[in-house]
Amino acid sequence: MSAEPVRFKRVLIANRGEIAVRIIRTLRQLGIEVVALASDADTEAQHVRLADKVVNIGPAPAISSYLDMDKVLLAAKETQCCAIHPGYGFLAENADFAARCQDEGIVFVGPRAESILAMGDKARARDLAMAAGVPVVPGKNDVSAEDLEAAAVEVGRPLLLKPSAGGGGKGMVIVREGDDVAAAAVAARRVAKAAFGDDRLIVERFVHPARHVEIQVFADRHGGAVALGERECSLQRRHQKVVEECPSPVLSQEVRGRMEEASLSLVKQVGYEGAGTVEFLLGPDDAFYFLEMNTRLQVEHPVTELVYGVDLVAAQIAVAEGQPLPESLREASPRGHALEVRIYAEDPDANYLPTPGFVYDLKVPFMPDLRFDCALDGSGDVSAEYDPMIAKLTAWGATREAARQKIVTALAETAFLGIKTNVGFLKRLCSTSWFKKAAFHTATLDEKDDKTKALLTSETIPEEVLAAMAWAFLAKGRGARPSDVTGAESDGDVFSPFLNAGHWRLLEGE
Repeated sequence: MSAEPVRFKRVLIANRGEIAVRIIRTLRQLGIEVVALASDADTEAQHVRLADKVVNIGPAPAISSYLDMDKVLLAAKETQCCAIHPGYGFLAENADFAARCQDEGIVFVGPRAESILAMGDKARARDLAMAAGVPVVPGKNDVSAEDLEAAAVEVGRPLLLKPSAGGGGKGMVIVREGDDVAAAAVAARRVAKAAFGDDRLIVERFVHPARHVEIQVFADRHGGAVALGERECSLQRRHQKVVEECPSPVLSQEVRGRMEEASLSLVKQVGYEGAGTVEFLLGPDDAFYFLEMNTRLQVEHPVTELVYGVDLVAAQIAVAEGQPLPESLREASPRGHALEVRIYAEDPDANYLPTPGFVYDLKVPFMPDLRFDCALDGSGDVSAEYDPMIAKLTAWGATREAARQKIVTALAETAFLGIKTNVGFLKRLCSTSWFKKAAFHTATLDEKDDKTKALLTSETIPEEVLAAMAWAFLAKGRGARPSDVTGAESDGDVFSPFLNAGHWRLLEGE
């Protein structure tokens, strides 16, 4: 990679869905040509229609398409792309892919392979954090079966077993008083080996109740580095984030400053370059502990963009081109509050079962300071092959309450026609008294109590709404596809109400 700044002419996006659409929009504003990848399942996707050029990447399964490094690199070379933006997920945190890009003379829009490798291994990341003076949860790395009992006694219960090479909560097991730590370790190692090919475990103190707070960092190759405040990501389901906000409603300016300082120390310790996020657990006593570092753009980056008035993708491109940190980042200061909710194709009333299918139409309100990032642009397939997150709705307000009211109003006017989503669940969640008070932690949504059960209230669609839906389709001249008609009742009628698991669904706030 040349030390002199270069200007990208053409960039390949090694991703799909809403993040591919979001990256394309910034690249277009920068005057950079866009090459998109499309699996067989995505040939009519929005990101494909928005790109200047499209390369078919293979069959629908990700392992045969978006995760195939050979195919992605070949596509970049054949279309003469000088850089690859990985988005998030897929190859975004794959150190081997970043190294191969460098070997092929293609710029990887992200950190160096060495940084990805260092932060991708949780045990090594803990060691680097401690070397940088960043507080970590009391624990021990790479504990063998022979040393497990002694480590458990030393760390103290409740404790957490988690894979050294893991992520996304996979393989994590909580061991409480009276639990068999050896049996728990066997289960954790089994999952770790299957998911990551590595069964090493970390034994840590289980911090509970805890909040999940992360710091957005950015660094260039010239020694410049900034921290752009924090995001509150405590509302999670099975370790997957559901609602995010900026700033945290509970963090003091003093704790925020120490978190930012710790994050920048880690950035310098690993020689980091590009966008990254340092994640912390925040205990009830305001003590915080390093959790991990994500070496990529986060799903929830829009809340930071709205509060700080920056374009993080544009900054990624500038840094990848070899430019110093943009002035917009160096001079950025927070203003107001932003809330983001993740819209999933899933059924909260059926244990969050994914609900792939065809979206015939969608409705989203147009409001000031409301942002809608979506994989769809009116209609399209939601494939069972990929993550069920199909959209993000983000609202900005002068205060947290103003942002909350706006997101609730927007959710009430958001509708996906053809599949079940969690829109109604999100509206109810953001309307609760405990959400208004920010009285939650990382395990709140997984606790089976009255306040979480109330979020799963099923609602029946009135017959008059079903009739209105049919007329709306006829008026728009949009026909359902015969291949989507299921059930003997349909009798081949493309306007039959028996579509998509046997009936139409209008999700007007569910």
